[in-house]
Amino acid sequence: MDIKTDEIKDLLRAEIEKFDLDIDVSEVGEVLEVGDGVARISGLENVMSSELVELPNGVFGMALNLEEDNVGLVLFGGSEKVKEGDIAKRTERVVEVPVGEGMLGRVVNPLGQFIDGKGPIETGETLPIERKALGVLQRQPVKEPLQTGLKSIDSMIPIGRGQRELIIGDRQTGKTAIAIDTIINQKKTHEGDSPVYCIYVAIGQKASTVAQVVAQLEASGAMDYTIVVAANASDPAPMQFIAPYSGSTMGEFFRDGGRHALVVYDDLSKHAQAYRQMSLLLRRPPGREAFPGDVFYLHSRLLERASKLSNDLGGGSLTALPVIETQEGDVAAYIPTNVISITDGQIYLETNLFNAGVRPAIDVGISVSRVGGNAQIKAMKKIAGMLRLDLAQFRELEAFAKFGSDLDKSTQQQLTRGQRMVEILKQDQYVPMSVENQVAIIWAGNSGHLDEIPLEEIKRFEGELIAYLETNFASTLSAIAEKGELTDDIVSDLEKAVDEFKKAFAS
Repeated sequence: MDIKTDEIKDLLRAEIEKFDLDIDVSEVGEVLEVGDGVARISGLENVMSSELVELPNGVFGMALNLEEDNVGLVLFGGSEKVKEGDIAKRTERVVEVPVGEGMLGRVVNPLGQFIDGKGPIETGETLPIERKALGVLQRQPVKEPLQTGLKSIDSMIPIGRGQRELIIGDRQTGKTAIAIDTIINQKKTHEGDSPVYCIYVAIGQKASTVAQVVAQLEASGAMDYTIVVAANASDPAPMQFIAPYSGSTMGEFFRDGGRHALVVYDDLSKHAQAYRQMSLLLRRPPGREAFPGDVFYLHSRLLERASKLSNDLGGGSLTALPVIETQEGDVAAYIPTNVISITDGQIYLETNLFNAGVRPAIDVGISVSRVGGNAQIKAMKKIAGMLRLDLAQFRELEAFAKFGSDLDKSTQQQLTRGQRMVEILKQDQYVPMSVENQVAIIWAGNSGHLDEIPLEEIKRFEGELIAYLETNFASTLSAIAEKGELTDDIVSDLEKAVDEFKKAFAS
């Protein structure tokens, strides 16, 4: 009997030792109400702001309203799968997004999940979408140019790496075109030693529009270094809300590694509208134009993350090109004035100029770059210094000249020069130009070499002159690119080249 008892004891002891007590302790709550993409949960007392909360049927939400007796969640789709009384579980992590080189060339949603049908993305690293912007001591002044390849911008409204430059204008004035041209132009940096990685964030656009942008980037070979983050018009408002923050985090991965990144937010007007929709559903008090009171902070905390890091932190940069759509050219509306005050300058596109065939339709009168001039190469600075003023004066003279015909010789000369400079600054879409070619053609216009060329011939003259220079004066062009200055030797070479070409062009 004792032997049996001992055997049983040993067996029980062995079984107890083998028993693995792994209790899953998680804080859970109950769904009080759900509808219109938001849910109210009771019981999640320790939940964090922006924390991911798991609901039944694979639905996830983000905690936005932390109130005394309940938590307001915004749901990333699938709200019809959630019902009152369901269990909500904390994940104890804030919303994160995958980052890394593996994301390049892919189209993803704001949660970093692929939507291009090319299969899973291997990255191995995630970062929270909301990160505090670095302080002044971690930064340095903007001093390196970010070439857009557009003559009118690189000459008069230059952008530096680490800058925040707003693209603003009515619908259908070419805002996205400027951003796409800038991304395509970064292909040149990938052939050099200081590449710029690009993130294009599409907020609230039609899926077909985003598909066209991706097709254009692929055709130009730009998708190799670009990530497209798409929160389409058909996606829930919370997805549109987190999209720019996700894009910024993907860009910060490159910046923090000592590299350079460019992020385009297209567009923040729709982002603010998505946030307004969420806020009103969460019963947050509406303010001006029914936007919540913290709509300024919505964009300031996003754009403040763009910066040029100090050399101690690797000297990387994150440049931001936010896009804002105005209604009937009203730049004094609530959201436009907010974003203008946050950014380091704006490129204003005007409908009348666009319709008149001036493309890109940039109004040089109210477009400005507050820091990019420090990042401009010396050659461009030298020839473009007076260009803005000359064009502004030309616009005034042009309006005045319509009322009278008998103009003195100097006024006629100013009008002739102005017309040719306007013609030079026109540029087709998706054909960005290298900075040395820009310098050459703007120098030719500034120096009066185009004054006797008929206006309708300017475009052909420009194209053929660039081809002539690339064939016969390649060393002069490369000297402009390498030195970044217009030395006396380079100027005399350009004089010689343009004179020779004009003789051939005239004949």
